[in-house]
Amino acid sequence: MRIFSKKKKYATIPSEQAKQEVPEGLMAKCPQCKSIMYIKELKKNKMVCDQCQFHHRLTAWDRLDFTLDEGTFEEFDSSLVAGDPLKFPDYKEKSAKDRDTTELNEAIVTGKGKIGGFDVIIGVMDARFRMGSMGSVVGEKITRAIERAIKENLPFILFSASGGARMQEGVFSLMQMAKTSTALNRLHEEGGLFISVMTHPTTGGVSASFASLGDINLAEPAALIGFAGRRIIEQTIRQKLPEDFQTAEFLLKHGQLDKVVHRKDMKQVLTTILEIHFPGAHEKKEEDHG
Repeated sequence: MRIFSKKKKYATIPSEQAKQEVPEGLMAKCPQCKSIMYIKELKKNKMVCDQCQFHHRLTAWDRLDFTLDEGTFEEFDSSLVAGDPLKFPDYKEKSAKDRDTTELNEAIVTGKGKIGGFDVIIGVMDARFRMGSMGSVVGEKITRAIERAIKENLPFILFSASGGARMQEGVFSLMQMAKTSTALNRLHEEGGLFISVMTHPTTGGVSASFASLGDINLAEPAALIGFAGRRIIEQTIRQKLPEDFQTAEFLLKHGQLDKVVHRKDMKQVLTTILEIHFPGAHEKKEEDHG
């Protein structure tokens, strides 16, 4: 007669889903190296993974905080909201949802601020709103910012993050490519400075228009930059593309970019460029207001 029965012991193995989950709002997982870190620490590091240097996407407001001198930002045209010219199904509802989620009226924030003491006109795209797609309002806000830069004789800096033209606005979206490019040509004719900073991703009609027209073109490390997708290009040319194709580093190597800049160095690099182009400008403005 057996008094004690020998029970088998089983080890509990966490499911793949459990392994992937991290506490919402407290921790974040790096999509590249899979390291888990506190969001508070990640923000201190400008949303760059301290293990592999992966650059996480930024909101427009975080980008402005990291780039501009504290307390200097003055927003332009914040009330502009896209219409629905083509009566595209569910477009109004999806735009309204994005406005609630992002607390932005559109996929770009524009305004005026200081970088290293220099006055600049700045635009920052936010990929959370309709994937940063360029609709009529995005094109209008960029154009107005450029015109303000011309009027006030200030440099214009634009951080791009976009999936391209906004399909729900059709030809109205495509028209923004010509509209913004024409405005930049006027800035160029007036001797103004345009610094384009391409972040992940900068694609489609945005990469094919204003994003590539900078007097100085910068990008963040490993940013995806290109027009059509890899698969479409490979099928068209019937060739295999390099692994690093359409990355910032590939474009730098082939002459489309002037520099790939780590996020922690971006403000200093921009300040240096402004010092070269406008030596003593911020000291003069301080004297004028003194």
